[in-house]
Amino acid sequence: MGRSRRTLPEELLLLALDPATGTTAQPQSLDLGLAGAQLVELALAGRIAPDGDRIAVVVPRPTGDPTLDCALELLRRRGAPVRAVHWIGGPRLGLRQTYLSHLERCGMVAAVPGQMCGVLPTTRYQATETAISREIRGRLDSAIRTGVPPDPRTAALAALAHAVGLGKHLYPGNEGRSSRSRLRDLIRHDPMGGLVAHAVMDVQNGAAAQPRRAPAATGRPAPGSRPVAEPAHGVPMQPRHGSMARAVAH
Repeated sequence: MGRSRRTLPEELLLLALDPATGTTAQPQSLDLGLAGAQLVELALAGRIAPDGDRIAVVVPRPTGDPTLDCALELLRRRGAPVRAVHWIGGPRLGLRQTYLSHLERCGMVAAVPGQMCGVLPTTRYQATETAISREIRGRLDSAIRTGVPPDPRTAALAALAHAVGLGKHLYPGNEGRSSRSRLRDLIRHDPMGGLVAHAVMDVQNGAAAQPRRAPAATGRPAPGSRPVAEPAHGVPMQPRHGSMARAVAH
């Protein structure tokens, strides 16, 4: 996979970065979204495929992206298809920081050290390639505004953005309500993105113990499934501890 193309986890993270504060919106749910975005990216690369509500490795060949290949190898080692909610809800220590550090090395964000309460060290991140961030946001805006079915990558990005609660960050207030509703509706345009987005929301809602029927390609909810709701708000910033990765604030 060539590095000329940004991966879905990178795009989701850039969407979540607040240009005014240098913090990430929805930090805890974003971690789940990044794990889900890896699954969608691997599916787009032809390495995995949905099997009901499970994920199966179909081509174990590496993609060339180290972070994605680590996820692919972990999936391969399972030996059998794994439920999406179990994968997304598993430990993902440092995944957000891994992608932030990668974006920093690529020159797309710059780390800005600071302090919380004047004592605890924190790190904020400012997007430096603002044209890239505008292009990503523009794809979502266009899909919402025109109603034209987006390409699978944009549809999956929209599904993940909704699942982690970025709708209220991207389209705030009463004036953004209709845009948030249309963002939610875009979930039906990509079956894999829809499966992963529902898994992300199920993990947040503590519903990972019950199997969910895979969403149909038409976007109609499976019998007995819950309606799609807007996820909850994020959580406060956490300080850096010892040798742990630099904190990313909300």
